[in-house]
Amino acid sequence: MLTRKQYELLQYIEGHVKKRGVSPSFDEMKDALGLKSKSGIHRLITGLEERGFIRRLPHRARALEILRLPENMTADTKPEPRFSPSIIQGGYDDAPGAREDDGDAVDLPLYGKIAAGQPIEALRNPTETYSVPASLLGPGDHYALRVEGDSMIEAGILDGDIAVIEFANNAENGAIVVALVDDEEVTLKRLRRKNNSIALEPANPAHETRIFGPDRVAIQGRLRAIIRQY
Repeated sequence: MLTRKQYELLQYIEGHVKKRGVSPSFDEMKDALGLKSKSGIHRLITGLEERGFIRRLPHRARALEILRLPENMTADTKPEPRFSPSIIQGGYDDAPGAREDDGDAVDLPLYGKIAAGQPIEALRNPTETYSVPASLLGPGDHYALRVEGDSMIEAGILDGDIAVIEFANNAENGAIVVALVDDEEVTLKRLRRKNNSIALEPANPAHETRIFGPDRVAIQGRLRAIIRQY
């Protein structure tokens, strides 16, 4: 099932490719959907790719291949960048809790790099920001960190990703957190507590779980979202 924005973008891409023989640019998609930021397009493209509707062709600019269309969208559908929801009834997930990109973006402070491998010191640069779709954020304050390393790849977190973090000094067992170790190392790992020990668990068998006493680890945030650029 697709959100309304995902459906609208897929319809626009299909019409653009059919008419011009090439997929639209991110700026063209942003303008067609009336979004304020290309980060919203990145998120919609990723959602369509994860659901098997499109795929990105490697080593080619502006190369998107449509793999399939929703049942109520045919190849003869006329591309309408903006359309009435009645056209797509049943073609997207409009259930309670389904989220769409409303076009709004929030500039979060980008606090440098965070290790998803061996811990490294966070490089704080309060003058740098990163634009994030507002729909990714919940209540509370947030910041962004750039991931470096490969220890969380099986959790879908890759080197170069942007991690959107909610400020927090505590987290539930099993949550992916920003952890400060010994007041000098910062890392992104899954939190495990057992008795009086804290384990920082990777999501890559090539890396080892590190175990500390509770006085050595301070939680500095919970992972809220991951943003990936292509």
